Amino acid sequence: MQFELTEQQRMIKEAAADFAAREIVPIAAQIDEEERFPAEVVKKMGELGFMGMNVAEQYGGAGLDSVSYVLAMEEISKACASTGVIMSVNNSLVCWPIETYGTEAQKVRWLTPLAKGEKLGAYCLSEPGAGTDAAAQSTTAKKDGDSWVINGMKNFITNGANADTLLVFAQADPELKHKGILAFLVDADSEGFSVIRKEEKMGIRASDTAQLAFDNVRVDSDQQLGGDGQGFKVAMSTLDGGRIGIAAQALGISAAAYEASLEYSKQREQFGRPICKFQAIQWKIADMATRLDASRLLTYRAAWTKDQGARYSEEAAMAKLYASETSHFITNEAVQIFGGNGYSKEYPVERHFRDAKITEIYEGTSEAQRMVISSMELKK
Repeated sequence: MQFELTEQQRMIKEAAADFAAREIVPIAAQIDEEERFPAEVVKKMGELGFMGMNVAEQYGGAGLDSVSYVLAMEEISKACASTGVIMSVNNSLVCWPIETYGTEAQKVRWLTPLAKGEKLGAYCLSEPGAGTDAAAQSTTAKKDGDSWVINGMKNFITNGANADTLLVFAQADPELKHKGILAFLVDADSEGFSVIRKEEKMGIRASDTAQLAFDNVRVDSDQQLGGDGQGFKVAMSTLDGGRIGIAAQALGISAAAYEASLEYSKQREQFGRPICKFQAIQWKIADMATRLDASRLLTYRAAWTKDQGARYSEEAAMAKLYASETSHFITNEAVQIFGGNGYSKEYPVERHFRDAKITEIYEGTSEAQRMVISSMELKK
Protein backbone atom coordinates (compact mmCIF):
# COMPACT_ATOMS: atom_id res chain seq x y z
CA MET A 1 0.00 0.00 0.00
CA GLN A 2 1.51 3.30 -1.12
CA PHE A 3 1.02 6.38 1.07
CA GLU A 4 3.53 8.65 -0.63
CA LEU A 5 2.35 11.58 -2.75
CA THR A 6 3.76 11.92 -6.23
CA GLU A 7 6.10 14.78 -7.05
CA GLN A 8 3.28 16.54 -8.92
CA GLN A 9 0.87 16.12 -6.02
CA ARG A 10 3.40 17.58 -3.59
CA MET A 11 3.89 20.56 -5.91
CA ILE A 12 0.11 21.13 -6.12
CA LYS A 13 -0.20 21.00 -2.33
CA GLU A 14 2.69 23.47 -1.89
CA ALA A 15 1.33 25.82 -4.55
CA ALA A 16 -2.11 25.85 -2.91
CA ALA A 17 -0.61 26.40 0.55
CA ASP A 18 1.54 29.26 -0.73
CA PHE A 19 -1.39 30.92 -2.51
CA ALA A 20 -3.61 30.54 0.55
CA ALA A 21 -0.98 32.08 2.83
CA ARG A 22 -0.41 35.05 0.53
CA GLU A 23 -3.87 35.81 -0.79
CA ILE A 24 -6.46 34.31 1.56
CA VAL A 25 -5.23 34.20 5.15
CA PRO A 26 -4.74 38.01 5.38
CA ILE A 27 -8.38 38.70 4.43
CA ALA A 28 -10.19 35.62 5.78
CA ALA A 29 -11.44 37.16 9.02
CA GLN A 30 -12.48 40.39 7.29
CA ILE A 31 -14.52 38.82 4.50
CA ASP A 32 -16.20 36.59 7.07
CA GLU A 33 -17.12 39.60 9.19
CA GLU A 34 -18.35 41.57 6.18
CA GLU A 35 -20.07 38.59 4.50
CA ARG A 36 -18.17 39.62 1.37
CA PHE A 37 -17.76 37.30 -1.61
CA PRO A 38 -14.00 37.11 -2.39
CA ALA A 39 -14.33 37.87 -6.09
CA GLU A 40 -10.70 38.87 -6.65
CA VAL A 41 -9.39 35.77 -4.90
CA VAL A 42 -11.71 33.54 -6.94
CA LYS A 43 -10.46 35.19 -10.12
CA LYS A 44 -6.85 34.51 -9.15
CA MET A 45 -7.72 30.91 -8.29
CA GLY A 46 -9.13 30.54 -11.79
CA GLU A 47 -5.96 31.91 -13.33
CA LEU A 48 -3.91 29.36 -11.38
CA GLY A 49 -6.13 26.47 -12.46
CA PHE A 50 -7.82 25.80 -9.12
CA MET A 51 -11.37 26.19 -10.47
CA GLY A 52 -11.20 23.33 -12.99
CA MET A 53 -8.58 21.04 -11.53
CA ASN A 54 -9.89 17.71 -12.83
CA VAL A 55 -11.15 19.00 -16.18
CA ALA A 56 -9.22 17.91 -19.26
CA GLU A 57 -6.77 20.47 -20.62
CA GLN A 58 -8.61 20.61 -23.95
CA TYR A 59 -11.54 22.21 -22.09
CA GLY A 60 -9.43 24.69 -20.18
CA GLY A 61 -8.83 22.59 -17.09
CA ALA A 62 -5.66 21.52 -15.30
CA GLY A 63 -6.15 17.82 -16.12
CA LEU A 64 -5.15 16.72 -12.61
CA ASP A 65 -6.27 13.73 -10.55
CA SER A 66 -8.75 13.78 -7.66
CA VAL A 67 -6.05 13.38 -5.02
CA SER A 68 -4.42 16.60 -6.25
CA TYR A 69 -7.80 18.32 -6.06
CA VAL A 70 -8.29 17.16 -2.46
CA LEU A 71 -4.83 18.36 -1.49
CA ALA A 72 -5.53 21.82 -2.90
CA MET A 73 -9.03 21.95 -1.36
CA GLU A 74 -7.61 21.15 2.05
CA GLU A 75 -5.07 23.98 1.86
CA ILE A 76 -7.56 26.56 0.55
CA SER A 77 -10.16 25.57 3.16
CA LYS A 78 -7.54 25.64 5.89
CA ALA A 79 -7.15 29.35 5.14
CA CYS A 80 -10.85 30.09 4.56
CA ALA A 81 -13.69 27.58 4.45
CA SER A 82 -15.86 30.01 2.49
CA THR A 83 -13.33 30.20 -0.32
CA GLY A 84 -12.96 26.44 -0.17
CA VAL A 85 -16.64 25.75 -0.79
CA ILE A 86 -16.76 28.21 -3.70
CA MET A 87 -13.94 26.23 -5.28
CA SER A 88 -15.53 22.88 -4.40
CA VAL A 89 -18.90 23.65 -5.98
CA ASN A 90 -17.38 24.87 -9.24
CA ASN A 91 -15.08 21.84 -9.51
CA SER A 92 -17.19 19.00 -8.16
CA LEU A 93 -20.81 20.00 -8.69
CA VAL A 94 -20.68 21.91 -11.96
CA CYS A 95 -17.57 21.12 -14.01
CA TRP A 96 -17.65 17.38 -13.33
CA PRO A 97 -21.24 16.69 -14.48
CA ILE A 98 -20.80 18.80 -17.63
CA GLU A 99 -17.62 16.95 -18.57
CA THR A 100 -19.18 13.58 -17.69
CA TYR A 101 -22.64 13.98 -19.21
CA GLY A 102 -22.32 16.92 -21.59
CA THR A 103 -22.15 16.96 -25.37
CA GLU A 104 -19.08 18.30 -27.10
CA ALA A 105 -20.92 21.56 -27.81
CA GLN A 106 -21.92 21.91 -24.16
CA LYS A 107 -18.35 21.35 -23.04
CA VAL A 108 -17.08 24.04 -25.37
CA ARG A 109 -19.81 26.54 -24.48
CA TRP A 110 -20.16 26.04 -20.72
CA LEU A 111 -17.37 23.85 -19.36
CA THR A 112 -14.39 25.69 -20.82
CA PRO A 113 -15.06 29.12 -19.25
CA LEU A 114 -15.97 27.45 -15.95
CA ALA A 115 -12.76 25.42 -15.89
CA LYS A 116 -10.68 28.48 -16.73
CA GLY A 117 -12.29 30.43 -13.92
CA GLU A 118 -13.73 32.97 -16.35
CA LYS A 119 -17.21 32.04 -15.15
CA LEU A 120 -18.61 30.60 -11.92
CA GLY A 121 -21.09 27.77 -11.53
CA ALA A 122 -23.86 26.84 -9.09
CA TYR A 123 -25.61 23.52 -8.47
CA CYS A 124 -29.37 24.03 -8.10
CA LEU A 125 -31.00 20.95 -6.59
CA SER A 126 -32.30 21.86 -3.10
CA GLU A 127 -35.73 23.44 -2.73
CA PRO A 128 -37.81 24.66 0.22
CA GLY A 129 -39.56 21.27 0.20
CA ALA A 130 -36.75 19.11 -1.19
CA GLY A 131 -33.65 18.84 0.96
CA THR A 132 -32.49 15.32 1.78
CA ASP A 133 -35.50 14.08 -0.22
CA ALA A 134 -33.99 15.43 -3.43
CA ALA A 135 -36.43 13.52 -5.64
CA ALA A 136 -39.31 15.67 -4.37
CA GLN A 137 -38.69 18.37 -6.98
CA SER A 138 -41.44 20.96 -7.34
CA THR A 139 -39.55 23.05 -9.91
CA THR A 140 -41.08 22.14 -13.27
CA ALA A 141 -39.85 21.94 -16.84
CA LYS A 142 -42.53 22.06 -19.54
CA LYS A 143 -41.84 21.33 -23.19
CA ASP A 144 -42.79 24.18 -25.53
CA GLY A 145 -41.81 23.51 -29.13
CA ASP A 146 -38.04 23.21 -29.30
CA SER A 147 -37.65 24.81 -25.88
CA TRP A 148 -38.25 24.05 -22.22
CA VAL A 149 -39.87 26.48 -19.79
CA ILE A 150 -38.68 26.26 -16.19
CA ASN A 151 -40.68 27.46 -13.19
CA GLY A 152 -39.88 27.08 -9.52
CA MET A 153 -37.66 28.02 -6.63
CA LYS A 154 -34.31 26.74 -5.41
CA ASN A 155 -33.05 27.05 -1.85
CA PHE A 156 -29.65 27.26 -0.12
CA ILE A 157 -27.71 27.49 -3.38
CA THR A 158 -23.97 28.03 -2.91
CA ASN A 159 -22.59 30.63 -5.36
CA GLY A 160 -26.20 31.35 -6.33
CA ALA A 161 -25.95 35.13 -6.25
CA ASN A 162 -22.60 35.24 -8.07
CA ALA A 163 -22.86 32.37 -10.53
CA ASP A 164 -22.86 32.79 -14.30
CA THR A 165 -23.94 29.21 -15.04
CA LEU A 166 -26.64 27.30 -13.15
CA LEU A 167 -27.06 23.52 -13.25
CA VAL A 168 -30.80 23.28 -12.60
CA PHE A 169 -32.85 20.18 -11.86
CA ALA A 170 -36.58 20.20 -12.64
CA GLN A 171 -39.48 17.76 -12.82
CA ALA A 172 -40.77 17.22 -16.36
CA ASP A 173 -43.19 14.37 -15.62
CA PRO A 174 -44.40 13.87 -12.03
CA GLU A 175 -45.92 10.49 -12.91
CA LEU A 176 -42.42 9.16 -13.58
CA LYS A 177 -41.26 10.41 -10.16
CA HIS A 178 -37.44 10.58 -10.00
CA LYS A 179 -37.17 9.31 -13.59
CA GLY A 180 -39.06 12.40 -14.75
CA ILE A 181 -36.37 14.77 -13.44
CA LEU A 182 -34.23 16.54 -16.05
CA ALA A 183 -31.04 18.60 -15.76
CA PHE A 184 -30.48 21.91 -17.56
CA LEU A 185 -27.64 24.37 -18.03
CA VAL A 186 -29.08 27.84 -17.49
CA ASP A 187 -27.31 31.15 -17.96
CA ALA A 188 -27.78 33.53 -15.04
CA ASP A 189 -28.67 36.37 -17.39
CA SER A 190 -31.71 34.45 -18.68
CA GLU A 191 -34.98 36.35 -18.62
CA GLY A 192 -37.12 35.26 -15.70
CA PHE A 193 -34.25 34.25 -13.42
CA SER A 194 -33.77 36.19 -10.20
CA VAL A 195 -32.04 36.02 -6.84
CA ILE A 196 -34.72 36.32 -4.16
CA ARG A 197 -32.41 36.70 -1.20
CA LYS A 198 -29.02 35.84 0.24
CA GLU A 199 -29.07 33.88 3.48
CA GLU A 200 -27.51 35.29 6.64
CA LYS A 201 -25.53 32.40 8.06
CA MET A 202 -23.69 31.27 11.16
CA GLY A 203 -20.63 30.19 9.19
CA ILE A 204 -19.02 30.25 5.73
CA ARG A 205 -20.26 33.84 5.64
CA ALA A 206 -18.05 34.94 2.72
CA SER A 207 -19.66 32.28 0.53
CA ASP A 208 -23.03 33.42 -0.76
CA THR A 209 -25.95 31.08 -0.18
CA ALA A 210 -29.02 32.18 -2.06
CA GLN A 211 -32.67 31.48 -2.77
CA LEU A 212 -33.33 31.56 -6.49
CA ALA A 213 -36.49 31.95 -8.57
CA PHE A 214 -37.22 30.71 -12.09
CA ASP A 215 -40.24 32.46 -13.60
CA ASN A 216 -40.93 31.10 -17.09
CA VAL A 217 -37.22 30.77 -17.83
CA ARG A 218 -36.93 29.50 -21.38
CA VAL A 219 -34.02 27.27 -22.37
CA ASP A 220 -33.24 25.57 -25.66
CA SER A 221 -33.27 21.80 -25.99
CA ASP A 222 -29.50 21.77 -26.37
CA GLN A 223 -29.24 23.10 -22.80
CA GLN A 224 -30.50 19.81 -21.40
CA LEU A 225 -27.66 17.93 -19.70
CA GLY A 226 -27.93 14.17 -20.07
CA GLY A 227 -30.79 12.34 -21.69
CA ASP A 228 -34.45 12.07 -20.73
CA GLY A 229 -34.84 10.31 -17.40
CA GLN A 230 -31.20 10.94 -16.47
CA GLY A 231 -31.57 14.11 -14.41
CA PHE A 232 -31.72 12.37 -11.06
CA LYS A 233 -28.79 10.16 -12.01
CA VAL A 234 -26.79 13.27 -12.90
CA ALA A 235 -27.69 14.82 -9.54
CA MET A 236 -26.83 11.80 -7.40
CA SER A 237 -23.62 10.80 -9.15
CA THR A 238 -22.45 14.40 -8.97
CA LEU A 239 -23.01 14.47 -5.21
CA ASP A 240 -20.67 11.49 -4.76
CA GLY A 241 -17.78 13.59 -5.99
CA GLY A 242 -19.06 16.66 -4.19
CA ARG A 243 -18.87 14.80 -0.90
CA ILE A 244 -15.17 14.22 -1.43
CA GLY A 245 -14.76 17.97 -1.87
CA ILE A 246 -16.67 18.70 1.34
CA ALA A 247 -14.64 16.08 3.19
CA ALA A 248 -11.53 17.97 2.06
CA GLN A 249 -13.09 21.25 3.18
CA ALA A 250 -13.81 19.77 6.61
CA LEU A 251 -10.28 18.42 6.70
CA GLY A 252 -8.87 21.89 6.06
CA ILE A 253 -10.99 23.43 8.83
CA SER A 254 -9.86 20.69 11.23
CA ALA A 255 -6.21 21.13 10.34
CA ALA A 256 -6.38 24.89 10.88
CA ALA A 257 -8.06 24.54 14.28
CA TYR A 258 -5.71 21.77 15.39
CA GLU A 259 -2.53 23.59 14.41
CA ALA A 260 -3.70 26.78 16.10
CA SER A 261 -4.51 24.80 19.27
CA LEU A 262 -1.16 23.04 19.28
CA GLU A 263 0.73 26.32 19.02
CA TYR A 264 -1.47 28.09 21.58
CA SER A 265 -1.07 25.26 24.11
CA LYS A 266 2.70 25.74 24.00
CA GLN A 267 2.49 29.49 24.56
CA ARG A 268 -0.40 29.91 26.99
CA GLU A 269 0.73 29.56 30.62
CA GLN A 270 -1.34 28.78 33.68
CA PHE A 271 -0.13 27.85 37.14
CA GLY A 272 3.42 28.65 36.09
CA ARG A 273 3.74 26.41 33.04
CA PRO A 274 2.45 26.03 29.47
CA ILE A 275 -0.98 24.40 29.37
CA CYS A 276 0.39 21.68 27.05
CA LYS A 277 2.10 20.27 30.17
CA PHE A 278 -1.27 19.36 31.66
CA GLN A 279 -2.65 15.91 30.92
CA ALA A 280 -6.13 17.30 30.22
CA ILE A 281 -4.74 19.27 27.27
CA GLN A 282 -2.42 16.47 26.16
CA TRP A 283 -5.35 14.08 25.82
CA LYS A 284 -7.26 16.61 23.78
CA ILE A 285 -4.26 17.00 21.48
CA ALA A 286 -3.97 13.22 21.12
CA ASP A 287 -7.66 12.80 20.23
CA MET A 288 -7.59 15.71 17.80
CA ALA A 289 -4.45 14.47 16.03
CA THR A 290 -5.76 10.92 15.73
CA ARG A 291 -9.15 11.91 14.33
CA LEU A 292 -7.53 14.41 11.97
CA ASP A 293 -5.24 11.73 10.57
CA ALA A 294 -8.12 9.26 10.20
CA SER A 295 -10.16 11.89 8.35
CA ARG A 296 -7.26 12.59 6.02
CA LEU A 297 -6.77 8.90 5.22
CA LEU A 298 -10.48 8.37 4.50
CA THR A 299 -10.62 11.45 2.29
CA TYR A 300 -7.48 10.54 0.35
CA ARG A 301 -8.79 6.99 -0.08
CA ALA A 302 -12.08 8.26 -1.52
CA ALA A 303 -10.22 10.49 -3.99
CA TRP A 304 -7.82 7.67 -4.91
CA THR A 305 -10.74 5.27 -5.48
CA LYS A 306 -12.35 7.80 -7.82
CA ASP A 307 -9.07 8.10 -9.71
CA GLN A 308 -9.03 4.33 -10.23
CA GLY A 309 -12.30 4.51 -12.13
CA ALA A 310 -14.04 2.34 -9.52
CA ARG A 311 -17.34 3.10 -7.87
CA TYR A 312 -16.69 5.38 -4.90
CA SER A 313 -20.12 6.19 -3.43
CA GLU A 314 -19.46 4.45 -0.12
CA GLU A 315 -15.91 5.74 0.21
CA ALA A 316 -17.11 9.29 -0.45
CA ALA A 317 -19.92 8.96 2.09
CA MET A 318 -17.56 7.57 4.75
CA ALA A 319 -15.03 10.34 4.14
CA LYS A 320 -17.67 13.07 4.25
CA LEU A 321 -19.34 11.64 7.36
CA TYR A 322 -16.18 11.15 9.38
CA ALA A 323 -14.31 14.26 8.25
CA SER A 324 -17.29 16.54 8.91
CA GLU A 325 -18.05 15.12 12.36
CA THR A 326 -14.34 15.25 13.17
CA SER A 327 -14.29 18.91 12.15
CA HIS A 328 -17.09 19.61 14.60
CA PHE A 329 -15.19 17.72 17.32
CA ILE A 330 -11.80 19.33 16.67
CA THR A 331 -13.08 22.89 16.43
CA ASN A 332 -15.08 22.42 19.63
CA GLU A 333 -11.96 21.15 21.41
CA ALA A 334 -9.96 24.02 19.94
CA VAL A 335 -12.32 26.59 21.46
CA GLN A 336 -12.03 24.75 24.79
CA ILE A 337 -8.22 24.80 24.67
CA PHE A 338 -8.27 28.53 23.92
CA GLY A 339 -10.73 29.06 26.78
CA GLY A 340 -12.25 32.53 26.85
CA ASN A 341 -9.99 33.57 23.99
CA GLY A 342 -11.54 30.85 21.85
CA TYR A 343 -14.92 32.56 22.15
CA SER A 344 -13.46 35.82 20.89
CA LYS A 345 -13.30 36.88 17.26
CA GLU A 346 -9.71 37.97 17.93
CA TYR A 347 -8.67 34.34 17.45
CA PRO A 348 -9.42 32.24 14.33
CA VAL A 349 -10.78 29.16 16.13
CA GLU A 350 -14.06 31.01 16.70
CA ARG A 351 -14.51 31.23 12.91
CA HIS A 352 -13.40 27.64 12.37
CA PHE A 353 -15.96 26.49 14.94
CA ARG A 354 -18.78 28.26 13.10
CA ASP A 355 -17.60 27.09 9.69
CA ALA A 356 -17.33 23.44 10.70
CA LYS A 357 -21.00 22.81 11.41
CA ILE A 358 -22.26 23.18 7.85
CA THR A 359 -20.01 20.35 6.65
CA GLU A 360 -22.29 17.95 8.55
CA ILE A 361 -25.32 19.29 6.66
CA TYR A 362 -24.79 20.28 3.04
CA GLU A 363 -24.26 17.89 0.14
CA GLY A 364 -25.93 15.24 2.27
CA THR A 365 -26.42 15.36 6.04
CA SER A 366 -24.54 12.98 8.33
CA GLU A 367 -27.78 11.02 8.61
CA ALA A 368 -27.97 10.73 4.81
CA GLN A 369 -24.37 9.51 4.68
CA ARG A 370 -25.20 6.80 7.19
CA MET A 371 -28.12 5.77 4.99
CA VAL A 372 -25.79 5.49 1.98
CA ILE A 373 -23.15 3.55 3.89
CA SER A 374 -25.55 1.13 5.57
CA SER A 375 -27.47 0.42 2.37
CA MET A 376 -24.25 -0.49 0.57
CA GLU A 377 -22.96 -2.57 3.48
CA LEU A 378 -26.21 -4.53 3.66
CA LYS A 379 -25.89 -5.47 -0.01
CA LYS A 380 -22.57 -7.21 0.55
